[in-house]
Amino acid sequence: MNRQKDNKLNQLLTNWPPGTVAVQPWLNEQAIYRQLADAYCKSGWLERLGRGAFVRRGDKVDWPGALYALQTQLGLSIHPGAQTALAMRGLAHYLMLGKNQTVILFGAPKEPLPGWFSEGPWQEKFICVNTGLFENAGTSGLTQYKRDNYSITISAPERAMVELIYLFPKYVVAENLDVAMESMTTLRPKLVQQLLESCPSVKVKRYFMWLAEYHQHGWLKKLDVSKINFGSGKRVFIKGGRLDGKYQITVPLDKIQEND
Repeated sequence: MNRQKDNKLNQLLTNWPPGTVAVQPWLNEQAIYRQLADAYCKSGWLERLGRGAFVRRGDKVDWPGALYALQTQLGLSIHPGAQTALAMRGLAHYLMLGKNQTVILFGAPKEPLPGWFSEGPWQEKFICVNTGLFENAGTSGLTQYKRDNYSITISAPERAMVELIYLFPKYVVAENLDVAMESMTTLRPKLVQQLLESCPSVKVKRYFMWLAEYHQHGWLKKLDVSKINFGSGKRVFIKGGRLDGKYQITVPLDKIQEND
C-alpha cells in the first residue's frame, strides 16, 4: 500500500469511532471511494458488513454502533424510542435489553432501515415505526446516549412515554403502560407540554393525561391543558374497558378514578 493510501487510512481511522459502522457515502466524504474501500478490504483493514457498509478489521460492532452510522453519516432521524429508550435510561424494568430482545426504533415516514442494518449480524430483532407522531416538534424530546467512543440519539423519557402509548396495543400491553407511567415522576413539564401540543393523536394524548393523573404526578400542575387539543367525542382505547368521564376514553376496568 503506497504512502497516499496509508495517509488516507490513518485519517479515516482517526475520524471513525471504534465500535461503529462506516457507510460508503461517508467514506466518499473522506476521499475513500468504492475502489479504495475495496482495496482496504482486500488488504484486511476493513471488513464488509453488508452492501455499502463496513467495520474495522476485528472490531466488534453492536446495533447502537450501526445506528450511529444511520444518524451521523446518513442523517436519518431513526432513533431508539418507547420501551427501548426507557430501558436504556433504566426506566423500564420490565424490558431488559440484551440478546434476542426486540429493539423499537422510531423514524420519519418513508424512512426505512437500510438492508445492511436490518439484515445485520445482530442477535436483537428490530421494529422500525415510521410515523409522524409529532408535528413540528423537530428534535424536541431527543437526547444523547453515550457509549465508550460515541453517542447516539434516543428519545428522552417524556417523548418515549408518548411513543410507548402510541404503540398500544400492537407492541405493548396496558399493564406495561401503567408500570412505565408510574415511574415518570420527574418528567419536565415544559417538554411534556410541547410534545402533547405537537402530537396529532387524540387517543395518545388523552390516555397519557389519564395515566399521569391516575398516578398523581406533580408535574401535571405545571401543564396548560387549555393549549392541548384533545378533540371531541368518545374514543375507544382499551377494548372492553370503562369510559373515563373526564377524558372520554375507555380505560382499564380495574382503574378507578375519583373524578368519574
